[in-house]
Amino acid sequence: MADYDLKSVKLPRLSGRPLRAFTTALENSATRGLLLGNLLESGGITKLRQLHLHELPLFYPIVPAAEPGGALEMEALTATAVAPPANFLFATISDYAQAYRDGRTTPLAVAEQILAAIAASDQGIKPLRAFIASNRQDVLAQAQAATARIQNGQPLSWLDGVPVAIKDEVDMVPYPTTVGTRFLGKEAATQDATAVARLRAAGALLLGKANMHEIGINPTGHNIHHGHTRNPYNPDFDTGGSSSGPATAVAAGFCPVALGADGGGSIRIPAALCGLVGLKATFGRISEKGAAPLTWSMGHLGPIGASVADVALAYALMAGPDAGDPNSQHQPPVTLAGWDAPDLRGLTLGVYWPWFRHAAPEVVAANEGLLQKLANAGAAIREIEIPELDAMRIAHAVIILAEMATNLANFPQHQRDFAPATRVNLVLGREFTASDYLRAQQVRARAMAIFQKVYQQVDVVVTPATAVTAPPIPADGIPDGLSDLSTVTELMRYVIPGNLIGLPAISFPVGYAANGLPIAMQAMGRHWQEHVLLRVAAVAERLVTRKRPPVHYPILPTKMRD
Repeated sequence: MADYDLKSVKLPRLSGRPLRAFTTALENSATRGLLLGNLLESGGITKLRQLHLHELPLFYPIVPAAEPGGALEMEALTATAVAPPANFLFATISDYAQAYRDGRTTPLAVAEQILAAIAASDQGIKPLRAFIASNRQDVLAQAQAATARIQNGQPLSWLDGVPVAIKDEVDMVPYPTTVGTRFLGKEAATQDATAVARLRAAGALLLGKANMHEIGINPTGHNIHHGHTRNPYNPDFDTGGSSSGPATAVAAGFCPVALGADGGGSIRIPAALCGLVGLKATFGRISEKGAAPLTWSMGHLGPIGASVADVALAYALMAGPDAGDPNSQHQPPVTLAGWDAPDLRGLTLGVYWPWFRHAAPEVVAANEGLLQKLANAGAAIREIEIPELDAMRIAHAVIILAEMATNLANFPQHQRDFAPATRVNLVLGREFTASDYLRAQQVRARAMAIFQKVYQQVDVVVTPATAVTAPPIPADGIPDGLSDLSTVTELMRYVIPGNLIGLPAISFPVGYAANGLPIAMQAMGRHWQEHVLLRVAAVAERLVTRKRPPVHYPILPTKMRD
């Protein structure tokens, strides 16, 4: 039996003056050596250097399809306009579309309400800070055009006039792309990213650029430049990140779906902590053209939504080959086949119990409870083993930090404009050797082989989405940020394989902790089988009673399911 080798870690938590002092010492060539050895050892780099590896390096986690194909036709996407359970408390894409078509409201009226709600949410001592920028004139112009189309009986799609938020890592006209920094994005984008262009072509009402952790380097909502995003379930707690703004925007009711990006759980973690659904598709399934070049081989764009149907529709609109992204050329046809099946008969869910249960007791209990319900819904549950998870964790850290540090080396004059915790990570990324990077790619190849064997036994691997619920926002972390690697490890425990080897993965709600904060499950599937993951999440959605967060802005004039 394989040994389970992931460990919880207890590392110093730094903020304020101690964090600034530590960062300065780490960046100073005279003192760096005194600190670097311990950092590299605690991060597992010494372990990576001692591994005996024979695999060829795998630089991109691409699994070519036997029969490459295209995107779904727009007409086929109305099939996703499926109502969620009767007790569902969030406004969905379908609710907006129906409200527009029966004349209860218009995209223009909705846009005015959302802009007012966003402004109200940023007032007071605990502002949500869901958005970095929202251009009122542009939003109203979009809304006016959508209103005219719908009233003329010529909507572009079921999404026409429906509000959508876009993470500020992705180009969208007429906004700059700051990537959560204070120095990037001085000029407005002149062209939409492909994913944004596809949403715009469907008529989405693009609200603006949603907040994010600076350069997406951490799975929290900390941002010292644009404000800390807060969790609508409790504004004293974090949203998760780095797609913090998209998750806050959806949970607070500003929109039913948002576009996020995921290099290390950055869609799935904030979706989990904010009680939402987050899908990271297979590597290359959704074009990265127009996304900030942060990490070449780990980056994934994808939707965060209130319901599984909303996520399915947004995913299908954005997925498919794009001539502007070579990594998107290898995929099979996009499909939603069977995503809304009534049960899970014929599916086998794999559970690696030591990994599954390496989480807070409340998280484990809630996930085990839903797992039993999924079994009652027809799924077979099979115990599996997944060796070398710690090597995968280390390889992921080396690859993503090295790629980020390399990309951001183009701005040497701005290295001190980053937050202190970001600077610490970038120093580590610059210290990895060529040998470290190559060995990490060998681990990636080994991980690919390990999971190929796993998927010969099961259809889906299930885990908790995070090992803990949303952590509190420390008062001392607001001005200068926070470095809390122990909590980061707990948040990222289950997300690494999805990014390292490009597997599709989805997080979805399972319940709530005693303090009211959401708990979520993750499902990972075979490459290109997003529709299977959507099916698991859709069945789970019918089995879990959802709660609306205390901080929520009802935009539609009436809500049919209240």
